[in-house]
Amino acid sequence: MSKLYAGIEAGGTKFVCAVGSGPKDIRAQISFPTGEPQSTIRQAIDFFRQQAEALGPLASIGIASFGPLDPRPDSATYGCIMPTPKPGWSNFDFVNAVEKGLSLPVAFDTDVNGAALGEWRWGAAQGLDTFIYLTIGTGIGGGGLVNGKMMHGLLHPEMGHVRLPHDYQTDPFEGVCPFHADCLEGLAAGPALERRWGQPAETLPLDHPSWELEARYLALGLMNFICTLSPQRIVLGGGVMKQTQLFPLVRVKVQEFLNGYVHSASIQEHIETYIVPPGLGSQAGVLGAIALAQQALEPL
Repeated sequence: MSKLYAGIEAGGTKFVCAVGSGPKDIRAQISFPTGEPQSTIRQAIDFFRQQAEALGPLASIGIASFGPLDPRPDSATYGCIMPTPKPGWSNFDFVNAVEKGLSLPVAFDTDVNGAALGEWRWGAAQGLDTFIYLTIGTGIGGGGLVNGKMMHGLLHPEMGHVRLPHDYQTDPFEGVCPFHADCLEGLAAGPALERRWGQPAETLPLDHPSWELEARYLALGLMNFICTLSPQRIVLGGGVMKQTQLFPLVRVKVQEFLNGYVHSASIQEHIETYIVPPGLGSQAGVLGAIALAQQALEPL
């Protein structure tokens, strides 16, 4: 019988918790709103204890969390959420709280690095050793693998906070990022769309000018990442990308902005298989957390 793993996809809006071993073996799953840390973690721990009693012991747990966070095991603040606008979560020791509650090995990383790991193991990034995963939703974050290793360093990538050319005559919107105003996240995340246009993104019609502008900002960001990291594929997930009309717009603009500079058939001839949605769909995050749990026992 295969081992059972626990996974937490800790989002700024909701937690998703699951028990299983992969896409075809999810034994139990629950989601609930992200509240203050203690009560939210208590709900997660209670769920996993109940599942361990019903299904058998859990081997380890993976946490794929909103950030910023500290994923460095040798750091004094490892496992903590760093200063964040999310009320109550700044400096919260996430890993310690889960370890105390469940007494399991814990793997801890960003939600986007977790989703990237899940896509590499079971989804749209299988067989690749250098790729990026971006989520465009309540925020914008990016992660992935480079030369077969998860992206870490000083802390972790913050791709949503790169700066972009901002034409204030075309788009006078100042941006919503509390740290940088008009970074990629500040201009193109879901809250930016809603504040700029006065209604939620999912209610905007397909021919609304918002989508051309959104595609422009996303393509400018992707151009930067292509030139910097040379990914073999780019996976775009998150709630905003459920507006699937964005994919062809973004692909065309990436080609336009690169202007033939990157000589690769993947971009010039087959871009529809280069910039793609998650193979795991909306389950990429929680399956990524389960992949992290497996990595806690069998590191890359």
